[in-house]
Amino acid sequence: MDFQFAPAEERLRVEVKAFLGSSLPAVDQRFHPDVPGGDDFEEAKAFNEKLAARGWIAPAWPREYGGLGATIYEQMVFSEEFGYHGAPDNGTRAFGVGMLGPTLIVHGTASQKAEHLPRITTGEAVWCQGYSEPGSGSDLASLQTRAIRDGDDFILNGQKIWTSGGHGANWIFVLARSDPDAPKHKGISFFMVDMKTQGLTVRPLVNMANRHDFNEVFFEDVRVPAANVVGEVNRGWYVGMTLLDFERSGVARTGAQRRTLELFARWLRKAPDVARARARLGLAEMVIQNNVVRALGYRIGDMQTRGQHPSYEASMVKVFQSELSQRIYNFGLNALGLSGQIRSGDARAPLLGEFAENYMLISPASVYSGSNEVQRNIIASRGLGLPRD
Repeated sequence: MDFQFAPAEERLRVEVKAFLGSSLPAVDQRFHPDVPGGDDFEEAKAFNEKLAARGWIAPAWPREYGGLGATIYEQMVFSEEFGYHGAPDNGTRAFGVGMLGPTLIVHGTASQKAEHLPRITTGEAVWCQGYSEPGSGSDLASLQTRAIRDGDDFILNGQKIWTSGGHGANWIFVLARSDPDAPKHKGISFFMVDMKTQGLTVRPLVNMANRHDFNEVFFEDVRVPAANVVGEVNRGWYVGMTLLDFERSGVARTGAQRRTLELFARWLRKAPDVARARARLGLAEMVIQNNVVRALGYRIGDMQTRGQHPSYEASMVKVFQSELSQRIYNFGLNALGLSGQIRSGDARAPLLGEFAENYMLISPASVYSGSNEVQRNIIASRGLGLPRD
């Protein structure tokens, strides 16, 4: 594999770095966790508006839908640099650009594309995801939110949970069971729902880092026009799975981890001799592992460029990267000693409290976006050809 980007892509990288350098605080002067729709919602909204004005908010989309028509490698440049610089997001890029938009391009009607895609690329529409339920996470097909047809509408009743950025979003895409008698993976439809619709309630969930990133969303006789169904009624599972293919890229997280390790290395150079001796080999190991997962991410980009569809390869990245994130913050927290436990916002916190904060925030990384147990099953069956039983 050639790890060198072409000159045109490196020129783009220089341009993206310059923009981020002028639009965001320096990476060593702030702590910003990569959580769409988190506590810094207004900062993220303002940043996405700058991207929209520049035409950079949806680089992967075809030009006819308001994107740049960027190549896979150009997309990787954007993702890496956004990740490295901690570019904030209010859900516009993660859910609108990265998930719903590509799904509409594949499955949406002409009127759905005309109504929703331009509002995503301007930053006007802020989306969130209504998938997980209290009893349906990794086993998503067991969801129980119901959608009953009533003339030109569907009426939704049920509950979603772990809805990132739901408190700031104005639209939500939802999977709901529209045929309770159909087999498990059938009878599900994909809906786009205006968050202002009567009967829809958002309730905050505050995590152990005392951050409000997630929410519960309740549907009580929420009326949704049938025109807001994406794809065929009762075949929303397949629409939803198309969407998930766009969710797992990897290189943005690798860039963020590279930034974290570089900041830790700068701190370590000034640390007492005993701290340097204790942590230098551990730091080297983390850097090596991050380079490995970066190469795995590049492999996926190379496959996509060749027209191949990554399956178990994306699961490999998800498992390795999520568990590496946990190892990095566990390592850093221990290397910093007692002061490493000081949270962000306290002037005494080393590295702005990034390790203490992310140690808590990254704990569920091996569960969300498809639990690692499920990913390992995919690797075993599709990658290694092992039997399911």
